[in-house]
Amino acid sequence: MNCILFDGPNRGNLLPFTYTRPVADIRVGILTIREKWEHELSTTSSSLTERYLQEKFPLKKGTENILINGTVCPDAALVKAIKALASGVCLVQGEELLAVKCDAALLEQLLSNWGSVDSLPQHSFDETVTTIGASWDIFSKNGAQIEADFERLTAGRESAEVNSSNTVIGEQVFIEPGAKVNCAVINASEGPVYIGKDAEVMEGALIRGAFALCNNSTLKMGAKIYGPTTIGPHSKVGGEVNNSVVFGYSNKAHDGFLGNSVLGEWCNLGADTNTSNLKNNYAQVKLWDFAKKSFVNTGLQFCGLMMGDHSKSGINTMFNTGTVIGVSANVFGAGFPRNFIPGFSWGGAQGLSPYRLDKAAEVAKIVMARRGLEFDEQEAAIFGHLYGESDKPKVG
Repeated sequence: MNCILFDGPNRGNLLPFTYTRPVADIRVGILTIREKWEHELSTTSSSLTERYLQEKFPLKKGTENILINGTVCPDAALVKAIKALASGVCLVQGEELLAVKCDAALLEQLLSNWGSVDSLPQHSFDETVTTIGASWDIFSKNGAQIEADFERLTAGRESAEVNSSNTVIGEQVFIEPGAKVNCAVINASEGPVYIGKDAEVMEGALIRGAFALCNNSTLKMGAKIYGPTTIGPHSKVGGEVNNSVVFGYSNKAHDGFLGNSVLGEWCNLGADTNTSNLKNNYAQVKLWDFAKKSFVNTGLQFCGLMMGDHSKSGINTMFNTGTVIGVSANVFGAGFPRNFIPGFSWGGAQGLSPYRLDKAAEVAKIVMARRGLEFDEQEAAIFGHLYGESDKPKVG
């Protein structure tokens, strides 16, 4: 069975993170949504996503296909229901399409006219579904997903030994081979703690689960982590972090507070960058909605920073509650910048200027090369598309 994860109608609610990836490649918990499905179905998958992303994330077709909503996280009941679907039948919950099974001919029909899915027979799924339908769901649903992924990844396996230099509270601690953990305090009484392959927890780190440090990432000396928090692969994190998700390949290596926030890939927070996650009047937080081009109420009292891929902040940057930053913005300077910073912006509280495409691409090329990856023609094409579409500041 060929597995295809489609973006679905919530893609716009997940910007800026879906500017540069299909919905299914959002990390929530330990794994991305794609990795969860591939683990549950014991297969690989491709994506049905925006045209400008298809070269990097190509669609693969099969004679028998299962299309699954990429915003939906799997669980045992949902996986069972999808496997039991007959060909040509949709699995739905209310008006939301969860999955559809189709042969090659029906797949081509859906690709040419997605609206024709409404005419197919439907089977209703009545159990609870975990959907990542808005950007703030990534951190607010992270705890439950860490617990689910912890079970997926550790079932029937034995953790590497936690050496005696560490203080460990609770039972749910799992360390993958090659990880180094020394002189840390790990409290897994409130949620599991997962340390990925070849990751390192340096001396003096304080960790309160639920927490995931993914492969090849580093938790710096003296870091203070409050769960539920996820640090994706190839990242470096220090200072104080609370209920946040870092997708991967990003750095917050120094002191400063990051709370109820999400960082995409290739982000960097300069030393002593701080985020506010609570308004002085304790009111619910509003976030910029790229699709609606207006601020929307999250319904949350705690919400910090949403930073798109390749964006960065200079030292001592201060972000107000509910700040949203697009792709490849460079934020610096004294004072609080506005709480919406478009992609390809350069500046801060004193004003924003357009960030030249060639300069943004040059930085991305250097940063990716430091991790042994190439800013290739596919990446450049995505940058070019987003630059043309971005609400970046206008010259003059």
